[in-house]
Amino acid sequence: MASRLEAQHLYKVFGRRPDEAVEKLRQGADRDELRAGGTTAAVIDASFTVDPGQIFVVMGLSGSGKSTLLRMLNGLLEPTAGQVRFDGEDLTALTDRELREVRSKKISMVFQHFALFPHRSVRDNAAYGLEVQGVPRAERARRADEALALCGLAGWEDSWPDELSGGMQQRVGLARALATDADLLLMDESFSALDPLIRRDMQDQLLQLQKTLKKTIVFITHDLNEAMRLGDRIAVMRDGRIVQNGTAEDILLRPEGDYVASFIQDVDRSRVLTAESVMDREVQGDEADCGCETATPHTPFTELCALSARLPHPVAVLDEHRELVGVVPRGRLIGFLADEPDAADAPPVTCDAPRGEGGEKEVARA
Repeated sequence: MASRLEAQHLYKVFGRRPDEAVEKLRQGADRDELRAGGTTAAVIDASFTVDPGQIFVVMGLSGSGKSTLLRMLNGLLEPTAGQVRFDGEDLTALTDRELREVRSKKISMVFQHFALFPHRSVRDNAAYGLEVQGVPRAERARRADEALALCGLAGWEDSWPDELSGGMQQRVGLARALATDADLLLMDESFSALDPLIRRDMQDQLLQLQKTLKKTIVFITHDLNEAMRLGDRIAVMRDGRIVQNGTAEDILLRPEGDYVASFIQDVDRSRVLTAESVMDREVQGDEADCGCETATPHTPFTELCALSARLPHPVAVLDEHRELVGVVPRGRLIGFLADEPDAADAPPVTCDAPRGEGGEKEVARA
């Protein structure tokens, strides 16, 4: 599958002689050395790809460079070095006019602060991007209303921004981005200004929308739990560099370095891990025709624990074709809960055990 978005060795340096600073960074200089010379390296050699329909989360603390990186993806900031490719086109090589055209039709942005026009109705705020594109008024209204309905704001079209709660105002911002039908959504700390309960509600809303719309999304956050909940892949940034890029399971189970390990130490693994990340793939038998309860690769860890408690044998994991792709022994689950995922490795498991009642195969430890 061709990637939708690709960042290639991106650098962003502010201050004097930025090109010289990039060369120094390539030769091993660090941020502090450059800062002493009056130069700030905000992003250093950042590379990643985002596939179509993927939520790619960039996570880091304040000052890590994540928002600067996001603004290079749509040309709001020009990279000091490197390329940004969107559907194979090098955005860094476009003229200002060509870049504005791409931004108005193919890339939408949702900011942390709602940035709604107080003198415009909810409908007109949601339609603003379409107005910039020159879309006729009737079509603008129709598409804005559709986007508002998707975001749970049907019936609020004629209201004013100050009549809405903070969460509802952020939904208008999201609807404004969706109304343009852009292929790529850039979301910069979009939920961080909201109260915790409203933030989780917005996360649920985004995940639900994504099931239907399958947009390509780059989501910026400083909240690890939010990153783990939303991201198909997560890039962790520190001091301008991407220090790890992987799935939530990769980062939880295989942190690269002490910095990432310290980030994840308080994360509740049971809320992130799935059957695919903990199952034993060394199984015997081509398919599982199990009459017992089974799991899928995406079954959450907590559901696996409940399944395992009900079954006298390891939990069989079946793919969409009902073929056996792995099993989860109870000891493996206990090991992960005890933060010792390798402490309870099980011997190979077979699916050719004697048939149980009704002639169905049972999963049993070999």
